[in-house]
Amino acid sequence: MLLSAHLAGCCRGWLQLLPALLVSLFLLVPGEWGICGAFEPHVYQSTNGVRLPYQLHIPEPLDSSKQYPCILFLHGAIARGDDNREPLNWGPLLIRSNSLKVGLPCFIVAPQCPKTGSWMTPIAGKGTEPIQLAVSLVKNELPKAFKVDLSKCYITGVSMGGIGLWDFICEQPGVFAAAVPVCSAGSPNKVTAAAAKYPVWVFHSDDDHLIPVQSARSMVQAWKGKGGEARYTEYKGVRHSSWKPAYAEA
Repeated sequence: MLLSAHLAGCCRGWLQLLPALLVSLFLLVPGEWGICGAFEPHVYQSTNGVRLPYQLHIPEPLDSSKQYPCILFLHGAIARGDDNREPLNWGPLLIRSNSLKVGLPCFIVAPQCPKTGSWMTPIAGKGTEPIQLAVSLVKNELPKAFKVDLSKCYITGVSMGGIGLWDFICEQPGVFAAAVPVCSAGSPNKVTAAAAKYPVWVFHSDDDHLIPVQSARSMVQAWKGKGGEARYTEYKGVRHSSWKPAYAEA
């Protein structure tokens, strides 16, 4: 899924090219972690009572003696809400399937942004509450229950989720080892040398009718312009659904 020199020798897909995910601290609402192999619903609660529903996939099979990579998935605007189900329809199931196919078990965390919320970060250095909660969940809370390899935590996002991803990794570089923005846009002027130290793999379609393909091309150019490693895959004719081949084939 993401590209990273950390996993040299593994060339079977984006899952093998990524390194470093995250999340910061709050409180997990009591409940069971669920059965290995399935996505299980949970709710993460901050110290001030803000709740973030999320789905969790546990590596298959789970070896308690090993550390595992973690992927944070940020959905698009259409999946906002509080049913804690809709985000699964926009990528996580394909990511899980691909991780099993290539033999790279990992944790997958798919939080759900509130209906009126956003993953985007309008204030430099300070993300909106949903993305900060999501990062806190992955980076700090999940490792309390499982052996998460914090050097191999990655972030991916679709559409609005990808826009929030670009904002976050530009404003808070190094939190994730690598990133995979899909059918999304960013601000080239926000790209810094510090952010570009971490690899990205960008996916888009040449005929995307919601976010023009030039948005992706410009971010790749800006990343490389700051000395960064940016891999780019451009599909033809899939419009705003480049996430389907990206997560299924990459």
